[in-house]
Amino acid sequence: MSGSKPTTRARRANVHSRAFGPSDAPLHLPHVDATVPSFRARVLAVVRRIPPGRVATYGDVAALAGRPRAWRAVGNIMRTCRDGPRRGPSSHHWPVGSPGDPTLFTPCHRVVAAAGALGGYGGPLELKRALLRAEGLEVGATRIRRFRDVRWSPRRQRAQ
Repeated sequence: MSGSKPTTRARRANVHSRAFGPSDAPLHLPHVDATVPSFRARVLAVVRRIPPGRVATYGDVAALAGRPRAWRAVGNIMRTCRDGPRRGPSSHHWPVGSPGDPTLFTPCHRVVAAAGALGGYGGPLELKRALLRAEGLEVGATRIRRFRDVRWSPRRQRAQ
């Protein structure tokens, strides 16, 4: 049937080809350096270094992870931070020491908003308060008391 109309699938393929090029063209993806950890991985690594009884702000963590202006991104990472064993068939695929490694504990409750305000939390705010109090911090209804005294800043290693 040489004079018949093209099928819907053929018309869609034609539109796709005009918009994106032929489907057999090679797909060019941007280069990703697999040796550089993602921002999320760097954030979680920084947070794991915060000692018990100390807190850091979202901005502190962002700066230590290499992106000083990304404090909101740190907040989103903390909000979705989950610990404990992963459930499901792919749970055994996480490399040891990776951000998804279920053996690592990430103390997301130790990251607070500027000036010691509690900020958000992936769980109930009362749980964040309780966890911080259990570590010996004085926590009011909305902020850390004596914030300047308990704010964590890692010591810089001197080059020798």
